[in-house]
Amino acid sequence: MADLLTPLIGELGVGGVGGFVVGYALKKLAKLIAVALALGFLALQYLAYKGIIAIDYTAMKSWALGLTGQATRLQTLIADFIVHIPFGASFALGGYLGFKKG
Repeated sequence: MADLLTPLIGELGVGGVGGFVVGYALKKLAKLIAVALALGFLALQYLAYKGIIAIDYTAMKSWALGLTGQATRLQTLIADFIVHIPFGASFALGGYLGFKKG
């Protein structure tokens, strides 16, 4: 029985700690990206208001839809990863806690 529990406990520990670190870093990165995008959007709106530039909103919409396609592929990769239950579940829990803490 000990031969079965030892690797399982190791996977849970490594997955939990790894997930926490990744979740924490992702939340910090997401905040930074959100601020950068908001400032960029405000700058574009200001320049459009002053008549310096003209914004093609159709092209901007198609670009944004392309980004969501990238997110869908990432979600598929994450779903495949979580299939490995002991490591994946502890990684997800650690990621959640790190994201919440960050």
